[in-house]
Amino acid sequence: MRQASGELVVTTNGQGLVLITGQVRHWVEAQDMSLGLLTLFCRHTSASLLIQENTSETARDDLERFFRHIAPESDRYAHADEGADDMPAHLRTALTATTLTIPVSGHRPVLGTWQGIYLFEHRRAAHRRRIAAHMMGE
Repeated sequence: MRQASGELVVTTNGQGLVLITGQVRHWVEAQDMSLGLLTLFCRHTSASLLIQENTSETARDDLERFFRHIAPESDRYAHADEGADDMPAHLRTALTATTLTIPVSGHRPVLGTWQGIYLFEHRRAAHRRRIAAHMMGE
């Protein structure tokens, strides 16, 4: 059994889903393990990770719209240290995930036909997000 760890850096353009499947696949392939378990961890409190529909833009649009609806920007929050989108970003992160665990087989993450790995940016401004990657396998 071997282990590998590293970091992926994802640049966002503001709120929305950023497809990172290719970047994750590249990292996994570089570890030269044909079988294993991959863990991804988003090191931020205002962004998250999702496995989601990767072909229909309308599915992603609906998901983004839903999160804007359930955690809207508003003056009702006490926490607004970094602006009006601060607390809604934290709420959206709390409702999603900061960690994903994905099986690896044949040197690739095992995903369904329509699944993609996304960073979900919850802030309006562009950011550079860091994702810790860890893999155990052989």
